Amino acid sequence: MLAVTVIAGILFTWCVLSRRLALWSITAPVAMMGAGIALTSGSDPPLVFDLGDMAGFEHAVEVVLALLLFVDATEVPAGVIRRERRVIARLLGAALPMTLGAAFLTALVFFPDQPGWVLAALATVVVPLDLAPTAAVVKDKRIPARLRDVLVVEGGLSDGIVSPLFLLCLAAAAETHTAGADYADALLHAVGAAVVAVGTGSLVGYVSGWLLRRSWEGGWTLPVATRLAVLSVPVAAYSLSGAMGGNGFVASFVAGVCIAPAMRRLPQGTVTMTDDLVTLLTLALWFLFGQLVNDEFWDGFHLSVILYALLAVTLVRLVPVTLALIGTDLPLPDALFLGWMGPRGVTSVVFGLLAALELPAPGGGDFISRVMVITVMVSIVLHGLSTEPLGRLYARGRHSSPEPRGAE
Repeated sequence: MLAVTVIAGILFTWCVLSRRLALWSITAPVAMMGAGIALTSGSDPPLVFDLGDMAGFEHAVEVVLALLLFVDATEVPAGVIRRERRVIARLLGAALPMTLGAAFLTALVFFPDQPGWVLAALATVVVPLDLAPTAAVVKDKRIPARLRDVLVVEGGLSDGIVSPLFLLCLAAAAETHTAGADYADALLHAVGAAVVAVGTGSLVGYVSGWLLRRSWEGGWTLPVATRLAVLSVPVAAYSLSGAMGGNGFVASFVAGVCIAPAMRRLPQGTVTMTDDLVTLLTLALWFLFGQLVNDEFWDGFHLSVILYALLAVTLVRLVPVTLALIGTDLPLPDALFLGWMGPRGVTSVVFGLLAALELPAPGGGDFISRVMVITVMVSIVLHGLSTEPLGRLYARGRHSSPEPRGAE
């Protein structure tokens, strides 16, 4: 209970000072992570969490990810997708696969002793975007709205696309530690689970959306009830898919995609309750991430891990994105901005925790968790520090550009 009190107090303190702290790019995730590092460090820390012995911890982490994927899917602005469909298609259809491939090939160079499937799982851990640790970039009016909108859409969809790949690679990686491993069976099981998830997620999402829309239009429900109903949708999709042998993550994401059109005809803020709950749960994960940082740094520095993390958050994304956007109407500086601004965050943390829980220790799980921690830390530092300079560059470019003809 002390830990809950401390976390709640830290969150309240950040909320009270949020406007002031935003001037130094101290977002809520960064504040919670810093508190976690401070309060779980040393030989006799004030707080300590034994993640390996926490009953139900794995299921709790899975539920957090399921809710997060659902919210991301529902909050993707449909207008931006239609307006920027070419750029977004290039980012998700070309740049994302190339980034995953680059992350895997780079891992082969730095960690040749690790099994291939473990490295494939690692690639899916370090690639997904999360704009929360660097939320200032999305709100910075100096940066063109077009670029900010594209980042929001990519961040909302990329983790849902990568999730089934992560679980598929994780299932195969688990087989590497099993005598007489049957990779084909593991992969077929993962693909089958994804198919079941798409079906159950579509069913729950479409039916829930239709019922909610008809109920609201008929005057049968209240705004607060619609918020509660929306919160129940990802839980239903996740649990139903799991009961049928499906992938709960994929089901929650698909349910979010399917219910999103109906939610545009519901009261404004219908997803607010779910979004706030996800925010609270992910902030608790950021606090736990602070302990993971301490565990990694107490274990000593690994040069290969640090170098891989640096490449993973820079060139591994920057080059594929820049290449994929060749031929679009985006200028090169804008393409480079999108390639650079790819912060890693809670999706990588959750994937890394699940890998540590699913894979035997010592082994692939510890390795993936270690690389995840350093990658997220490097991303927070590099992307956090670069947000303000990038904003100034765009502001300077806007002021120095010639006025268009006819401008007053």
